[in-house]
Amino acid sequence: MKTSISFFLILFLVVVSADDYEGVDDDEQSSFFPGNSIATFKDIPDYSDDLTFSYYHNSCPDAEAIIQRKVDEWIKKDDTLAPSLIRLQYHDCVVRGCDASILLDYDGSERNANQSKSLRGFEVIDDIKAELEKKCPKTVSCSDILVGAVRDAIRIVGGPFYMAPYGRKDGRVSNAKDTESLPTGREKVTDLVEFFQSMGLNILDLVVLSGAHTIGRTTCGSVQERLYNFNGTAGRSDPSIDPKYLNFLKRKCRWASEFVDFDGITPKNFNNEYYKNLERNMGLLSTDQMLNKDSRTSVLVSALASQPEEVFYSQFAASMVKLGKIQDPSAEGNGEIRLNCNYINA
Repeated sequence: MKTSISFFLILFLVVVSADDYEGVDDDEQSSFFPGNSIATFKDIPDYSDDLTFSYYHNSCPDAEAIIQRKVDEWIKKDDTLAPSLIRLQYHDCVVRGCDASILLDYDGSERNANQSKSLRGFEVIDDIKAELEKKCPKTVSCSDILVGAVRDAIRIVGGPFYMAPYGRKDGRVSNAKDTESLPTGREKVTDLVEFFQSMGLNILDLVVLSGAHTIGRTTCGSVQERLYNFNGTAGRSDPSIDPKYLNFLKRKCRWASEFVDFDGITPKNFNNEYYKNLERNMGLLSTDQMLNKDSRTSVLVSALASQPEEVFYSQFAASMVKLGKIQDPSAEGNGEIRLNCNYINA
């Protein structure tokens, strides 16, 4: 009980400090925390008044059951699809809001941008959509399917279950250029904070959603600069990496095309080991490890590493709901229910 109280005391301090935040450099040891509120299930900001938990109760009562069954089937065959689906929703929601624009497949779309080349899970959404079109034609949007599929994927691999509000419409626009603003894994913490704030998310959401790296993997090309060319010096490694972990990574990542797990301790378990790894200087990406170096985020890393996993689960669920509520105000009234998630309706 005392540990939980201490965590929420930290969250209270984050809220109090937020009012004074005006932006600081990463090199400054500031105690200011950006963000307007702490996300809890009682206080999740409404990015869209049209999203409700009962949206399909009458029009397609079997929607959630179909989504759950299909996701179960796919992840039983390939459990690496769980982190891939989480990443797919993230890429969708932080570009033009959660409108399934990432699913549109044509030259010049987000899906075909350089930033999207390693995205996976499209076939899962297509399979679910085909089933729902048989059961409830022209009813369930692709954007809602993606959000629901991610929620179930998280549950299947041991993460929290949470209620997902529905009622999103599918966008009719998707531009590859819009993905150029996405973080690449080499930004400073201030860049990440500002990017999340531009989406209506706060510093707690940044640290908590980064915890999705408790599962999943990336190509070694994403980390080779830290291993072999740190700060542009050939042959130099990032001195902040734990020596044993560095030796492991150098053996593992001789080739850029190889894959390496984000969590080097429990790569298949959805838990708070990610934050413990950061305290061990075992964050894979520089943007991961910097969360434990910057005074604005390190206090949250420490709290999430030391608290029971249920605290991380609760906050992760709340931040995922916030992520799923991001909408593009300029697209209001221009959405549709796609018949095929890959193409706009004729």
